[in-house]
Amino acid sequence: MLTAIYLLLAAFTAYDARVFAGVLGGVRPLLSHVITGLVNNFFDTLGIGSFATTTAIFKFRSMVPDHWIPGTLNAGHTLPTLLQAFLYITAIQVDAVTLVLLIAGATAGAWFGAAAVAGLSRRSVQLGVGGALLFAAAALLMRQLDLFPAGGDALGLAGWKLAVAVLFNLVFGAISTLGIGFYAPCMTMVSLLGMNPAGAFPVMMSSSAFLMPVASAQFVKRRALSAQVALGLTVGGLAGVPVAAFIVKSLPRGGLRWLVIAVVLFATVLMLRSKEVDSVPAAASR
Repeated sequence: MLTAIYLLLAAFTAYDARVFAGVLGGVRPLLSHVITGLVNNFFDTLGIGSFATTTAIFKFRSMVPDHWIPGTLNAGHTLPTLLQAFLYITAIQVDAVTLVLLIAGATAGAWFGAAAVAGLSRRSVQLGVGGALLFAAAALLMRQLDLFPAGGDALGLAGWKLAVAVLFNLVFGAISTLGIGFYAPCMTMVSLLGMNPAGAFPVMMSSSAFLMPVASAQFVKRRALSAQVALGLTVGGLAGVPVAAFIVKSLPRGGLRWLVIAVVLFATVLMLRSKEVDSVPAAASR
């Protein structure tokens, strides 16, 4: 089963790289874009997350028009997320049927969710991303205060619990395209259903690795992204993931999470107060 998953990951990686290359057209990212990708994927590999923090940087630096934020996030972070999956997917063995069905649910959700988000109005995206940031801040705070469900000992689900998990993973895959991190809601859901929270990590990483290329392709198809910034996130992210995985490995995450919570809450206020006209002209990004 793991061999099949790795082969599928390789196929999805090749697919994403080909689709993404189709919109680059010789664009060159700025150093600030690369650093943004490096730092946020470094934190993501350490378990702090990347979507909310990247969105905060986008808002603070007026780096991406608001209506392009979901597409830029999904396209830019896909290849680094796939790299994380290759590195960590074997960390804990979970039931193969559970893993495959939850991956399928998340991937299907991302396909429909990304298509819907790419067609939203600018103000709808602003409100949706603002809500996503607020959700991310709440999830980070719950994690910081140890308020996540304790979970059980199971490394798989069956019967009605498995059906519920697949349905919720489909929803999480759809709404993740707005910039809500997939990890927190997925971990909460499987813990409430009695799985060992540690068993959620292969589920989360595998689901994200498969749903993100699907979501990214939808945004790229509709040109609903800044290709220049997304490329910078990818280049920096592919450097940040191995640095975190093999060199640093751990940091005092408690203090970092408090800082991230504060930054994300401030970005939430900026997003929800944004006017319909972006501060960055559309022509400024490609």
